[in-house]
Amino acid sequence: MSGGLVALLDDVAALARIAAASIDDVAAGAAKAGAKAAGVVIDDAAVTPQYVAGAHPSRELPMIKRIFWGSLRNKLVIILPALLLVSAFIPGIIPFILMLGGTYLCYEGAEKVWHKLRGHHAAEKAPAVERGPEAEAKVTKGAITTDFILSCEIMVISMNEVADESLVSRALILIAVAIAITVLVYGAVALIVKMDDIGLHLTTKESEGSQRFGALLVTAMPGVLAAITLVGTVAMLWVGGHIMLQGAYDLGWHAPYDLVHVLEHPFAGIPVVGGFLAWLVNTLCSAVLGLAWGLVVLAIVHPLLAMLPFGAKGGHEEGDLRAAVAGHRPVEHDAGTGSQPDP
Repeated sequence: MSGGLVALLDDVAALARIAAASIDDVAAGAAKAGAKAAGVVIDDAAVTPQYVAGAHPSRELPMIKRIFWGSLRNKLVIILPALLLVSAFIPGIIPFILMLGGTYLCYEGAEKVWHKLRGHHAAEKAPAVERGPEAEAKVTKGAITTDFILSCEIMVISMNEVADESLVSRALILIAVAIAITVLVYGAVALIVKMDDIGLHLTTKESEGSQRFGALLVTAMPGVLAAITLVGTVAMLWVGGHIMLQGAYDLGWHAPYDLVHVLEHPFAGIPVVGGFLAWLVNTLCSAVLGLAWGLVVLAIVHPLLAMLPFGAKGGHEEGDLRAAVAGHRPVEHDAGTGSQPDP
């Protein structure tokens, strides 16, 4: 009996070790997959605050919460099952889905660059979202719809990184990626949106240090926002360009990929910083390629959109994003008074 019990305990211990190893594998796979999707994650975090621009401060976090749950539902209920079915039955189309997503990223990044070069100042326009609590459902629905596109790209990139894993491992890794990235993005969004309110609150404290720090938060947010927008744009071009570069190589067109590696090779041998410099060259080349391909797509898509009834839509309005972070508030129509500008 004791021998059987010992054997049973050994089996349980072995199963526990296997489970622990599986958890480690899932964590490692999730980290690897999530890192590849970093560019889209940055853009997602940079885009979302525009949807609460103009909302009353008391409604900002509830709106973000609704968008958060909508985003998680997009990833876990719609996108994940679809990707698992595709990977199980028609895995050959994943590279094409990935390149389609890469083209979307290049287009979005190139559109932002083009508008910037053309001198389009979205901050001078009225915010795109409708003002007032009656528009909250419409605004959050629009945010969730936009998030769906970005979530698709995040999940496809992540799936491609773990394509060699078993179906169960892929599912667990993608669930971990979906939850972690959604928490990260909307945690950052909530912090960005409320940063000005936190700063204003600190300026009312008696402590001189708190007042200075609060004023610093308020005045620094436009610069922080501009940096986020820049990083998001570069990240989209870099990730999109790299996807197209790798996709072209996988489809048999090796010249662009080989050229990039020729350019980065001289830097790889430099002591200490060689690896970083080689990565930087690869990233810059990918971003340039992404911008070039995005401009081509832009030249084709914009005339087509202009022929549609709703016209060509611009990219995500940086002005709306600045309005959200700067703490712009809606006009109180019923009271007949406007909002007071923040310090």
